[in-house]
Amino acid sequence: MAFTFDAGSGEVFVADGARNRRVAVVDLNTGAIKRFFGAYGTTPDDATLPAYAPNDPPAKQFSGVRCVESASDGTLYVCDARNNRIQVFQKDGKFVKEARLATNTLANGAVWDVAFSRDAQQRYLYVADGSNMKVHVVERSSLNHLTSFGGGGRYPGQFLAVSGVATDSKGNLYTVEGAEGKRLQKFVFKGVGAVSRNQGVLWPK
Repeated sequence: MAFTFDAGSGEVFVADGARNRRVAVVDLNTGAIKRFFGAYGTTPDDATLPAYAPNDPPAKQFSGVRCVESASDGTLYVCDARNNRIQVFQKDGKFVKEARLATNTLANGAVWDVAFSRDAQQRYLYVADGSNMKVHVVERSSLNHLTSFGGGGRYPGQFLAVSGVATDSKGNLYTVEGAEGKRLQKFVFKGVGAVSRNQGVLWPK
């Protein structure tokens, strides 16, 4: 279960997707669920979901909500893992937009976690793709896929089930690997366009 805080409203947004298909909004003081929403801001249900198929229309329900992260502008980014997509919402649950990544990925899907770049505009998203052993870089404003790095393996810069990503105040990227990966890697910020093993793909100054 993943979550993000909104101190201004006294709320916690919870990725409630292990058994449910929703983002739950919880009161920080009481622990009570104030509201919740599903894919496209609709009310989730417990009906049996059809198996994911790459060429089918986008699913109307979440399937495996693995993360929720709040950007500096207040928008929420939700990882709908098994549907291979990121959905963006306002804090009240109003749907804004979505992007699909690595759409041919089956089983556990491609979108496991997200982190924002540390420039003032948070221009980029890093997306952990545990199934394909990669980190994708996405332009936040358009949700266009820019590039990916990684690949399956145990050498530095490779991944085994990369399940989490985070950035620090200097813009360095950290990844964690679940299952048999069992490690943390640091990708050091090297400036505009720096691309090399164990350095990742980094945003402009």
